[in-house]
Amino acid sequence: MKIDRLIGILSILLQKESVTAPELAERFEVSRRTISRDIESLCKAGIPVVARQGAGGGISIMANYKVDRVLLTNSEMQDILAGLRSLDSIHGTNHYGQLMDKLSAGSSDFMTGNQSILIDLSSWYKDSLAPKIEQIRSAIDRRLEIEFQYYSARGESKRNIEPYYLIFRWSSWYVWGWCKSREAYRLFKLNRLESLRITEKRFEKRSVPMPDLSNERIFPGGIHVRALFAPECKWRLVEEFGIDCFEVQPDGRLLFHADYTDEENFITWLLSFRDKAFLLEPQELRERVRQEVEKTLKVYEDTAAGDKRPAACRGSFAAEYRRSHK
Repeated sequence: MKIDRLIGILSILLQKESVTAPELAERFEVSRRTISRDIESLCKAGIPVVARQGAGGGISIMANYKVDRVLLTNSEMQDILAGLRSLDSIHGTNHYGQLMDKLSAGSSDFMTGNQSILIDLSSWYKDSLAPKIEQIRSAIDRRLEIEFQYYSARGESKRNIEPYYLIFRWSSWYVWGWCKSREAYRLFKLNRLESLRITEKRFEKRSVPMPDLSNERIFPGGIHVRALFAPECKWRLVEEFGIDCFEVQPDGRLLFHADYTDEENFITWLLSFRDKAFLLEPQELRERVRQEVEKTLKVYEDTAAGDKRPAACRGSFAAEYRRSHK
C-alpha cells in the first residue's frame, strides 16, 4: 500500500543522511518513477525532502528537521514505551529503553516517569531463559536450525526444528517451528528444553502458518468437573477461573464447575487445595483422586516399631534406600 511505503521511506530518510532513488526503488520493489511520486507526496505533506543531482547526491531530509510529535499521540507513545520496556524485563538489560530514548528524542516528557502502564515479562527462570531467547532469536534471523533436548509428559526426546516465532503466552515463553522428526509445526515451551544449540544447517523459509493459540484450540476441555470448595478458596477460584466459575451454597461453600483438558493437571491442581476441596463429578476421576491420596499416605506411613524408614523405602524404593544409607 502507498501509505505503508511512504512511512517506510520517511523512516529511512530519518535514519540516513542521504539515499538514492534506485536504492529506494529496489528496497520497495517499485519503479524510480513511483519513488519520485512518493517523494512529491511527502513534500506536499510538509516534509522538507530535497534531492541533489550528480556525484554524492541523493534524496535527504533538510538538516535539523524533526518529525512533528503530533504524528504520535501521548497515549500512543506511552504504549510504545511500555512495550519496549517489557522486552528489557526479559533479560534485565536497558537495550530497548535506550532505543526508546532515541525514538523519543525531543520529546523528553514521555521519559520522565509519566508512564501509566508497566509490563514485566521476566520470569523466575530469567537466568536460564534469557540466553535461550537470545539464541533462538539469532537462529531465526540467520535461518539456522536449532536442536535441543525436550521434556514432556510423554517422555524425553531430542528435537531438531526450523524456528520461526518466539511467543509469550499463558505466562510462559514458547518457540514455534517446523519439527524435523514430526514433519509438522510444533510449539515448544522454553522451560522444558535444554542443551539448546544452533546448528550450521540453513533452511529456506517456508510459508509459515501462524500458530492457533486460542484457548479453545490448546485447552479444548472435555472433562466436565464439579467440586465443592471451602469459602476461603474463593480468591484462587476467582483468580484462576473468574467470578462465574462457582455458586455460593447456603452453607457458604462454593460449588465449582469447569471444563478441563488433562486429568493429571486437574488432579495436581485439586490436591493443591488439600482438605479444602471435594470433587463431586465425574465419579471415575474422583476415584482416581482417592487412589492418589492413598498412594501419598503410604509414602508417609510410620514403619513398624523400631524401623524409622519411610514406607516407600520398604517397597519399590527399598533397594535404592539401602544403597544410599550404607
